[in-house]
Amino acid sequence: MKKSYIKINEKDNVIVALEDMDKSQTIVIENQEIKLKENIKSGHKIALEDIKKGSNIIKYGYPIGYATSDIYKGDWIHTHNVKTNLEGIEEYTFNQRISPANIENKDLTFNGYKREDGNVGIRNELWIVPTVGCVNGIGELIIKKFKEEVKLEDIDGIEVFKHNYGCSQLGDDHKNTQKILGNVVKHPNAGGVLVLGLGCENNYIDSFKESLGEYNDKRIRFLVAQEIDDEIEAGVKLLKELYQQMKNDKRERILLSELKIGLKCGGSDGFSGITANPLLGAFSDFLIAQGGSTILTEVPEMFGAERILMSRCINEEVFNKTVKLINDFKEYFIKYNQPVYENPSPGNKAGGITTLEDKSLGCTQKGGNAPIVDVLEYGEILKTKGLNLLSAPGNDLVAATALAASGCHIVLFTTGRGTPFGSFVPTMKIATNSRIYNQKPHWIDYNGGTLLEGMSMDEVLKDFVEYIIRVANGAFVNNEKNDFREIAIFKTGVTL
Repeated sequence: MKKSYIKINEKDNVIVALEDMDKSQTIVIENQEIKLKENIKSGHKIALEDIKKGSNIIKYGYPIGYATSDIYKGDWIHTHNVKTNLEGIEEYTFNQRISPANIENKDLTFNGYKREDGNVGIRNELWIVPTVGCVNGIGELIIKKFKEEVKLEDIDGIEVFKHNYGCSQLGDDHKNTQKILGNVVKHPNAGGVLVLGLGCENNYIDSFKESLGEYNDKRIRFLVAQEIDDEIEAGVKLLKELYQQMKNDKRERILLSELKIGLKCGGSDGFSGITANPLLGAFSDFLIAQGGSTILTEVPEMFGAERILMSRCINEEVFNKTVKLINDFKEYFIKYNQPVYENPSPGNKAGGITTLEDKSLGCTQKGGNAPIVDVLEYGEILKTKGLNLLSAPGNDLVAATALAASGCHIVLFTTGRGTPFGSFVPTMKIATNSRIYNQKPHWIDYNGGTLLEGMSMDEVLKDFVEYIIRVANGAFVNNEKNDFREIAIFKTGVTL
């Protein structure tokens, strides 16, 4: 029999409705009857007991806020009677609590591309990366002309990654643009890259080359549009040279330990922390046990759950980096006179998420239980295998771009309300509920909602791992099928 509600943790004083429930409906839990005082939407919370004004609301076993008025058993609990406990900058103490996972290394493999620099890709694509937004249109014209002259075979796709930056930026914004674009250019999912410049931008080609460091000149070519008469013809010629180089690349068997996976959520609902996010956490633990790596970001959506993450830091150095990660982002909000805890979004609230603690305790479950081995600055490449944290905001496209730019082959993106977008690597959407999975099959790639319908976590995880391997082997996810491929770069400062 399908359950109509769930109590997530034995300490909780709330339950979550798994379906729309009517006023005056009576439910029985823990040998007590609870009569609902009003209609309750799916994903929303119901009081299990009387809760005095000022007392904590407990979900996932932790406080998610306090009652702003007396709440009675059977009442709807949401933004009208709950407020966050969180404030500004906090002090933290290293109190390590790591529970080692007992997960077998199964020596699983996928078929990927070994690059000359030792890195591994899961796609073999031909990319144009503009150094400045002024040449976005030129990139599109070059690809259009190229496709007219060349029948594409034996590669996975061709794309220009348009953006708005590369000029009129100062300080960290300029450096961040160079870092992210540089990481895109050197990403192993690309078999060939044409870097396209205008010629008068801040991020001019010579400066950009310096920021790249070492690169493979057989795989990466450069073109400055202002320096030649016909930039379209020249661009097509360079793409043809790159294509000839990369079309002979072949997939070969590679251990799963080479996979790097980004963890992201967006359009979250009341089921995110019950189904899809815990599924990603179980997958993260599994992949790390195979020797692979995952990256968790969305720093503002760690607020309220940061102490749980800090307790899992592998040593005090990583703990201190995590404290800095959290407090630096809080200072960023404060610098612009914005409330640190102006979250969740209207869509989150409609889906049943009440406070930032509610959102964060669900969000951070994507990181599973593995130790945190490193903390990455924005634009930094992953260097330590295992679970990493990354400095980036919660914005879907900015965060997904940052994950991919840190070296992730795939971004796993859980959602309860649905979203079609994609970053410059496969961006797999995992539904928190079957309704959105069935409603948007052209957006959503995998249904985590089956965890509410009788399937065990072990069963779903096994199936999910097999699906991830198929994608790593070359199976397209929906954002690739729809050709929804974008990048977005984090901006914090002045535009000239």
